[in-house]
Amino acid sequence: MIVRSFRQADAPAVARLVTASVRGQWSYTPQQFRESSDLLRVRLVAERGSEVVATAHLSPFGPGAPDALRLDLAGDPAAFLALYLAEWARRPPGFTRLLGVTREDWPEAGAFFQVAGFRNAWQSWGAHLGLRDFSPARFARLEERLYLAGYGPERLPAHAPEADWAALSALHLLGLADAPRNPATTPDPLTLADLRDTVRRGAGRRRPSSPGTGGKSWPARG
Repeated sequence: MIVRSFRQADAPAVARLVTASVRGQWSYTPQQFRESSDLLRVRLVAERGSEVVATAHLSPFGPGAPDALRLDLAGDPAAFLALYLAEWARRPPGFTRLLGVTREDWPEAGAFFQVAGFRNAWQSWGAHLGLRDFSPARFARLEERLYLAGYGPERLPAHAPEADWAALSALHLLGLADAPRNPATTPDPLTLADLRDTVRRGAGRRRPSSPGTGGKSWPARG
């Protein structure tokens, strides 16, 4: 097995490996992977015979951790150590930390980070809903009662009143307070400005109150 720089001809294999590494939650195309001379962004591949079996990408983590580099791995875990060491040797100067991002359903990268001595620095929580057998009929009576009580879903308009944004922010904080905790988790709440910029969702409203007023509304995805 050899470790080398990414070439444009590797793009289909890399797209396939990266898509598989995230269990198809996101789909990547060959067009998203291009050769680059940017020294801050280094993509390497591991090749066994004539087959690309794994890839690693090192890049600045971003505004959330401006002093850190982010390491992403995909493919055959047996190649991760060689890729990691090669990326480390090529790391750009000026950064003090190396962060990896993984999830519990991405076991290959998670297992490598644990063995390589990475510590759990931050953790968030999410949930996956299996909707293959979902039937809205189960909730028809509840939906009718809520409708008769004055509730209804609607998309939050771009120029919603400040009271609506404040109520939605309060619901956001309430949801964070109810999330699981461990030493690596932080509430990490969005500011009202961040919420306004990033959240595009529906809101349950009890006419004529703002979303969440009186504890009788619920956030609903648009």
